[in-house]
Amino acid sequence: MILHTEEIGTGEPIVFLHTGLQTGLTDFEYQREFFKGSYQVVLPDLRGHGKSVNNDLSNFFEDAAEDLFSTLQNKEMESVHIVGASLGALVGLFFAKRFPEKVKSLTLSGITPGKPENWLQMHQEDVKIQTQLLQNEEAVNYFDQLHTADWKQFLYMARDVEWYPFVETKDLTGIPSPILLVVGEGNPNETKGALSYRSMQNNVHVSVIPFASHLVHSEQPELYSKMLNLFLEDIKKSL
Repeated sequence: MILHTEEIGTGEPIVFLHTGLQTGLTDFEYQREFFKGSYQVVLPDLRGHGKSVNNDLSNFFEDAAEDLFSTLQNKEMESVHIVGASLGALVGLFFAKRFPEKVKSLTLSGITPGKPENWLQMHQEDVKIQTQLLQNEEAVNYFDQLHTADWKQFLYMARDVEWYPFVETKDLTGIPSPILLVVGEGNPNETKGALSYRSMQNNVHVSVIPFASHLVHSEQPELYSKMLNLFLEDIKKSL
């Protein structure tokens, strides 16, 4: 499918892939203002989010990567900088492994390569929070207005303890472009994971941001943006 996409700015395209239950316009707000003066900022709604209406989540990550490919083809974008957080980072990783020729650089946050020892406990806590969300009438009304498709399906998908694609996140094999992992020091699993990626491949850079955790791009937006800009400027110099 072709994803609903907003675009601002001019220059090399940089695609921001939003977190779960957000949209292209409700996530990475600081970053799009930061980069719109020097890049073409591309803000798609992933399938099932915002105005990208699709209720088939049976093979979400594979399909989401195909969606992004079709969207870039439709816009005649040969190669782009990919930036993703959490769910968007997983989609970005799937995309980069399957379509490496389309990726100038890959920036990821909010992912982990290996299943944490306390994964079952973490999953149970997540399901509890998601159940509370579904019982919150104000939150349900907000997400009903934000998403045209049935957003609740993402919460049902995540109830499966095996939903996380650790088979894909275990390494970054097959991605030749420069890679930046931005992690918050408050999430030890992701910090340790980013450093393990760094030990696997020499095209990987790691930035550990203080006073932040899983959603580092929104918890420390200025530091995150400056680090991403430094990464992108270094790529330009090397060309």
